[in-house]
Amino acid sequence: MITIFSKSYCPYCTSAKDFLDWLWKVYEEVDLENHPEKMAEIVQISGMMTVPQIFDGAITRENLIGWYTDMITKYEAWEIFVS
Repeated sequence: MITIFSKSYCPYCTSAKDFLDWLWKVYEEVDLENHPEKMAEIVQISGMMTVPQIFDGAITRENLIGWYTDMITKYEAWEIFVS
């Protein structure tokens, strides 16, 4: 399961969700505006304080796809979502 941690006002978050929708990928969105405690957890895992943060599988450093641009770059290089 893909999880995207986002904020409603973030244009990159919107673009990431639109891209996943375009790929027909099912994902869970965690709105960090409504869950500020989650932001601290995510920063501990990823080391990043920005959104979106996208994970494929368990919420661990190893499953971190990255930001929107990271996701696009990895997709174009056939590193993710190939099946």
